[in-house]
Amino acid sequence: MPITARFCLAALLAVAAAPSTAQEAEFFKGKTVTLNIGSSTGGGLDTYGRLVSRHFGKHIPGNPTVVAANAPGAGGKTVAGRLFNVSPKDGTHLGITFPGVLVEPLLIPDGRSEFDPTRFNYVGNAHAEVLVCFVRADSPAKTPKDLLSNEIVLGATAPGSTTWDYPLVSNGVLGTKLKIVTGYKGAREVTLAIERGEVQGICGVGFGTIKVQYPDVLSGTGFAKIFAQEDMKGHPELNKTGVPHMIALAKTPQDRAALQMLYAQSAFSRPLILPPGVPAERVATLRKAFLQTMKDPELLAEAKKMNIDVLPSSGEEVQAEIAQMYKTAPDVIDRVNKAMARK
Repeated sequence: MPITARFCLAALLAVAAAPSTAQEAEFFKGKTVTLNIGSSTGGGLDTYGRLVSRHFGKHIPGNPTVVAANAPGAGGKTVAGRLFNVSPKDGTHLGITFPGVLVEPLLIPDGRSEFDPTRFNYVGNAHAEVLVCFVRADSPAKTPKDLLSNEIVLGATAPGSTTWDYPLVSNGVLGTKLKIVTGYKGAREVTLAIERGEVQGICGVGFGTIKVQYPDVLSGTGFAKIFAQEDMKGHPELNKTGVPHMIALAKTPQDRAALQMLYAQSAFSRPLILPPGVPAERVATLRKAFLQTMKDPELLAEAKKMNIDVLPSSGEEVQAEIAQMYKTAPDVIDRVNKAMARK
């Protein structure tokens, strides 16, 4: 295409796009956008939700006020169900929830759920998190292999959360002896229970979450330690210090495939979701604003000060990852369901 023609085409596209941006700015101007957080305050999900909320508004056309609102319950499913069934479908309400909430409907044998994760509009993912087991130093289990013969008690939020699903699948697939006590509002409540000696640890929790609460966790001098990584690749910091991988206990390729399916959700561990039915133009606007937010120097400086990593991905990437996960082979799903005693 000649240079003149390309210039004219670019100019026409710019003119065509201008009214869209102006219309979006007009819509959001003076409004409040609510970011619903599917956990209690103080945990990793809350940390990232509030970090995004403090910078998001300046990148959305019209610069609306963005407020964070905690709505813990059912391991994060409360927020997902509310967004899917009740919240306005105009882009003024979005949520951040646990990845297990988006995976659980895939694993329900009868297919029943209050929401369909494939129909959410994904704005982006604030961080790709490596999940770990954080266990008291005085626990009878010193290595993952010890869990095959020593029972330890873990705290968890609710079925459907990674703090429930991960240890349950470890028991069913690997043969570990993890006793799970549920009912805690969030990861922070569990770690406080670990400090008190009420439970001995937590699994399926983000490494970033633990680092925020216990910055010296890798020093080896604390009351608890990062006991194992529940991830296929692991975190560079943890790999460097020799923290073992739980999947090393897998005995067969089928065991590895089941754990790999479960661990895949780490790629979208801090997902921002919009209800189905939000206009495509508005979804695109918020996706673009999210990526700009995650590159914001002020947000990155704040994250560094808070000692947390920021490894975001786009809404389009998360949408594709969810769609791909829902194409998982039935025999792998069946293996995970059996591990969860659902079959």
